[in-house]
Amino acid sequence: MGRSNEPPRLPDGSFAAWSRDRLALARRGAEECGDVWELEPGVYVAAAAGPCEAVLRRAQDFPKAGSPLFPPLKRSSGAPTPEERAYAHAARMRGLRAQAVAARIGEIAPRTARFADQWPTDQDVEILPPVRHALAEIGVSYLFSEDAPALLPHATQLFLAREVLVRPSRWMWPRWIPTPARRFRTRQQVAFTDALRPVVHRRRSSGRLGDDMLGQMLRPSPHHGLLPEEAVLDTLPGITVATFETPSRAAGWILLHLARHPRAADRVAAEAGSLPADPAATTGAHLGSLQYTQALVNEVLRLYPPSWLLTRQAPRRTQLADYTIDAGSTVLVCPYTAHRDAREYSEPDRFLPERWLRDPESGSPAKPGAFLSFGTGPHGCEGTALAMAMLTLLTAQTARRYRLSEPPGPEPSHQVATLEGLATVGLRLRATVRG
Repeated sequence: MGRSNEPPRLPDGSFAAWSRDRLALARRGAEECGDVWELEPGVYVAAAAGPCEAVLRRAQDFPKAGSPLFPPLKRSSGAPTPEERAYAHAARMRGLRAQAVAARIGEIAPRTARFADQWPTDQDVEILPPVRHALAEIGVSYLFSEDAPALLPHATQLFLAREVLVRPSRWMWPRWIPTPARRFRTRQQVAFTDALRPVVHRRRSSGRLGDDMLGQMLRPSPHHGLLPEEAVLDTLPGITVATFETPSRAAGWILLHLARHPRAADRVAAEAGSLPADPAATTGAHLGSLQYTQALVNEVLRLYPPSWLLTRQAPRRTQLADYTIDAGSTVLVCPYTAHRDAREYSEPDRFLPERWLRDPESGSPAKPGAFLSFGTGPHGCEGTALAMAMLTLLTAQTARRYRLSEPPGPEPSHQVATLEGLATVGLRLRATVRG
């Protein structure tokens, strides 16, 4: 298809309508308008892999918008300083890096097995709610260990507050207006903080900080000393929700692909047969052996990145591809179209997990194209290793036990929602025990 410098005609010409519209429109824009195109004055879309990676890596030219869903609570002591926020991020990363996750696989695996064991068989089940609950248990337990049961209900309410806050609205209210959604968010954030504060006090006073992520944040740094309590408390609501919210969206697409691609599911099941009978005995080495399962997870994330559209702001005049981006402009990064760039992936629309595997003849590692499902650059997702471990084990344990199928009928078993991420809303699947 030839390319034009004119943007595609949009339903009502507005950025808000485009962001809610179907993925086909994003794809059409990429095909007709090129690697980067202007959606409306001051709003640009990076659609191809190269510009998408460039925007995400050039954090000084295109910084991440500074409007967290869970901003620091207002206190007399003030918000954490930039130095304290940087220290909090570094402390979180100590608990979320790949080595730390690998060391705790034996805690993650039993909960993924429990999810599979509790799936009602031979009936059509709306599967996203139990998936989200299972992943919330895993994520909150990873962060807070033995204190997780007391914090899990509050984490669930934080997720609900997030859903209410990002729901489409007819009006764009200034940030300082206390809308009902924002007041609800603040109440849930305060409740979570109030439940977490005595945990922090108890751990610090007893000296038993713990080996979980919270324990890492409570340890003093040789350069910074102790992280202030308020900096600890303010940084945790967002990461708590993130441990299960995005993986839940991804899990819906993965389970749907197990149902639609039975041969791939059989291969995952065969590979999962090598896992220990006791899930608690699962190690990082076992996780590493699930190479095809990880390839399948990566391929689903490529085709349906949970965060399909990312927003960046340009604080100063800069250049992107053939465009001069003025200060104050918005740049939309679209991993969905970047992952379907034929210059990056052969047969980009085809579900092909094998593209992520080593070459069987030469043994050389796979060289897939740009992969932006967890972002990249300075603001890449800090929970990538945890999310991949959760999704890989959930996929393996489910395929090991069941064959999945969609309900028969002319209508699909789900609706595609694009607000804030790709989700399979209302997904219904049937599990049949493998012989």
